[in-house]
Amino acid sequence: MLALLRPFICIPLDRKSVKGFRAAEESKWNRQGGSEKLRNRVMPMLANSRASRVLLLSVLCICLLAIASAAAYGQQAPDKGAQPPSPPAPSTASPSASPAASSEAPQYVGAQTCKACHEDLYNSWEKSAHWQQTYKEGGIAKHGCEDCHGPGSAHVAGGGDKTKIFIFGEHSSKEINARCLTCHASGAQHMNAINSEHSKNNVSCVSCHSPHHGKDSDFLLVKSQPELCYGCHLQQKAQFDMPFHHRVNEGLIQCSDCHNVHGTVKPHQVRTSSTQDAVCFKCHTDKQGPFVFEHAPVKVDGCESCHLTHGGPNPHMLKLSNVNLLCLQCHTTSSFSSAPGAPSFHNQASFFQSCVLCHSQIHGSNFDPTFFK
Repeated sequence: MLALLRPFICIPLDRKSVKGFRAAEESKWNRQGGSEKLRNRVMPMLANSRASRVLLLSVLCICLLAIASAAAYGQQAPDKGAQPPSPPAPSTASPSASPAASSEAPQYVGAQTCKACHEDLYNSWEKSAHWQQTYKEGGIAKHGCEDCHGPGSAHVAGGGDKTKIFIFGEHSSKEINARCLTCHASGAQHMNAINSEHSKNNVSCVSCHSPHHGKDSDFLLVKSQPELCYGCHLQQKAQFDMPFHHRVNEGLIQCSDCHNVHGTVKPHQVRTSSTQDAVCFKCHTDKQGPFVFEHAPVKVDGCESCHLTHGGPNPHMLKLSNVNLLCLQCHTTSSFSSAPGAPSFHNQASFFQSCVLCHSQIHGSNFDPTFFK
């Protein structure tokens, strides 16, 4: 490095030296046949001592920067002959040295292995819809019993150790529901299962369904409806025993026709029709409309604003047997309701107790805003 810089460092910067340097350079150019144009540009610049100092200092700075850059690059550039670091050698410790390493992941052993000890459960499961999807060729899953209970190799090796396999009766409802939803979550009926009232009250799937001994061939229910629902909903059972009720006990309709037991966005897990109206319109189509003059409660509060949905003492399953008392809950002169009040000539003591004698089209009309026709 010093050898490269010595010609520049040893040059004296007085006027005599500069003149000598100029003469030497001019003679050199003449001997080499340099361009006259280039000499005319360079020589006047060398005549000035200040310009000479600037030129020499510039050359010196450029050389120093080049050397510094080369040194920095030499430090960062990888050695082409160097070998990449070798990966760490695998551990040679014995399996007994690490308990985690000694325990292998459980493996599937097949449904026939389960049948050796659980033949009664296997025979019942073989007749169910689950067998069609978990074991029979063409089903969704292929591992039979182990699709629900988990791999059984550790359970078998432990001589039937129940802690080595998923036993539904020994887990919380949340864990059970999560395991069932691994297959059933994509179903249209189960989209709101995690937010359902049943799930919030710690009711698990196996509280109503039995994968092995289902009495209902379609849904593997523990009992048939409505007896299954009456096991918890005793109040509704009493309502269906009223003189006038929806014919659930007679088997004409079922609880699940109106309620989605796996959860909906509606209160009481009530279903909706295809047009997102009240589920009542699936049967009572003449009350659906649309009408030119709508009865507001039908669209705002639904049928439950006037009717008891399960059963009651009134032939029309009204909340109150006296029709005028039901209507006067909204049609008053008070400020809390936007409904018009009853006219002053409507004597509630006798004739006008039954409002629907005149307002016969109470669910809606296409001709009269007062629902006369």
